[in-house]
Amino acid sequence: MSSNMLVANNFPIPSALGSLDAYVGAVHQIPVLTLDEEQTLARRYGADNDLDAAKQLVMSHLRFVVHVARGYNGYGLQLADLIQEGNIGLMKAVKRFNPDMGVRLVSFAVHWIRAEMHEFILRNWRIVKVATTKSQRKLFFNLRKSKKRLGWMNSQEVAAVAKDLGVPVSDVLEMESRLSGHDTSFDAPADTDEDAKPAPVAYLVDHAADPYHSLETENQEESDLDALKQGLAKLDARSRDIIQRRWLRDDNKATLQELADEYGVSAERIRQVEVNAMKKMRTLFAA
Repeated sequence: MSSNMLVANNFPIPSALGSLDAYVGAVHQIPVLTLDEEQTLARRYGADNDLDAAKQLVMSHLRFVVHVARGYNGYGLQLADLIQEGNIGLMKAVKRFNPDMGVRLVSFAVHWIRAEMHEFILRNWRIVKVATTKSQRKLFFNLRKSKKRLGWMNSQEVAAVAKDLGVPVSDVLEMESRLSGHDTSFDAPADTDEDAKPAPVAYLVDHAADPYHSLETENQEESDLDALKQGLAKLDARSRDIIQRRWLRDDNKATLQELADEYGVSAERIRQVEVNAMKKMRTLFAA
């Protein structure tokens, strides 16, 4: 059964092409599976072709696709598009996952997710970067037929083309450089020449920590942030203001004396309020 069939057979995957913030919020509300739950669902899908089990496996890992997609933000492509491609890779991984391999699904799926994203990036990279402005598009469609011969143009030819097309000489030189480039195989064998440019696989691969640990860290950070918000909400207005202005600002943090002057009390009193507020919040964190 193909990954497309999974979607067709009552297997709706939330779309990232609408409100991206809403999508990210929605997928982070889906519980993460335990090892035992993951193993049980994978066996149900493998043995009985249980699409509901496959759906639960996919849905619980959508947040990880978002996590991986954010690592490719610098390629000029929409994050929502990368997420959609990664979701396809995730479904392919679920279809091929063997729970007896001794690895978590997230560790297995990361290769399929990245493969789909890499293919999408390479498919769109040159289209996005070759011609992005009106003058560049004009050059793109006219430069090749304006050239008198193969190979690089000399200065006279460059000046003539720039005059004919009404664009700066620098634009002609830049576009000629882009059009003279050649595609490189994604996983081309390593060149023995130390000065040779590496294949894309060498710099597209993320060498970060184990994906399961990365996801676990992200979940812990979200949990801590939620606990902080709940702790602040339990404080009175003055205590909350003091904590926020003393500890939760990146710059221009308030001093004890500044807050004392504002509230008409001593700096020592502000310190006492701060200490008491911290104690209350620590009690909530420990609960």
